[in-house]
Amino acid sequence: MPIAIGRRALPAFGLAAAGATQAQGQWSPARPVSIVVPFPPGGSTDVTARLVAEKMAPLLGQNVVIDNKPGAQTVIGAEAVARAAPDGHTLLMSSGTTLTINPLIGRNLPYRPEDFAPVVHVSTLPFCIAVRPGLPDTMEGFVAHVRANPGKVTWGHNGRGSFNHIAGALIQDRLQLDWQDVGYRGDAHQMNDLLAGTLDSILVGGATGLQVARSGRAKIIGWTGEARLPNLPDQPTFHERWPGLVAVTWFGLLAPARTPPAALVRLNAAGAAAVADGSVRERLLNEGIVTAGGSPADFQAFLSREAERWGPLLRRLNIQLN
Repeated sequence: MPIAIGRRALPAFGLAAAGATQAQGQWSPARPVSIVVPFPPGGSTDVTARLVAEKMAPLLGQNVVIDNKPGAQTVIGAEAVARAAPDGHTLLMSSGTTLTINPLIGRNLPYRPEDFAPVVHVSTLPFCIAVRPGLPDTMEGFVAHVRANPGKVTWGHNGRGSFNHIAGALIQDRLQLDWQDVGYRGDAHQMNDLLAGTLDSILVGGATGLQVARSGRAKIIGWTGEARLPNLPDQPTFHERWPGLVAVTWFGLLAPARTPPAALVRLNAAGAAAVADGSVRERLLNEGIVTAGGSPADFQAFLSREAERWGPLLRRLNIQLN
């Protein structure tokens, strides 16, 4: 059933995931399985995909290869999977940008949420705010500084419509900040400007934030997750100070719609086992990423909740991709 979001309805994803978990019969891949990553190599999505692929391969009895198809705010890679044969051999490692944000802000996307069948929710990724030296290095102090200097404090993000831009828009809206945003082509450029002192703050995913903090030349003031990261128990969340102020992107595997239920069951079992592997969980946590797991139905329910959560804000702020 579609889930109503204001005046808009979110279509269900391409297969009744609950039915997939009950599919009978066996399926095995006849050739290597390809995971399309709609980002360049080296980023959090790519790192996550490669770790999961390595653990899935022996469980499936086939190689699992990574196919990077970056561009157009993840649209190129997502469209390729939406149009792929629904035979279980092509998967998408989606991020929140692809299937939470883009369908809500993109007027002319070449794919729809119902073009995909959820396989497994891999992980969530909170953002952090890091500030340059000389600025208050606590959440309360920084927010007070921004309020005392309206329009003067800058923050970097990865471009209009990126998930960290949306997360920043949520913080601005919730805390009523006049905070000057600056779009960049990626984390590296804004990190360089922050460390050079020409940018006041950045709102980035965990891996970049941790890299900045470890440099000793900037400090993380807080995270946008619901809970503190287990490996960083001393670093607070905005939710602790302002309840409900939570913004996390996510990673997950999806197949083309109409992929046979038996294939989804087998792929889910391999993906969930990979996510639960201790070495994968530890490696991702060091990147600021928290593993998830569960059934296709669990993942579908999560996707629906995310769209329902972000839709009203994005419509009210009139944020559009094109």
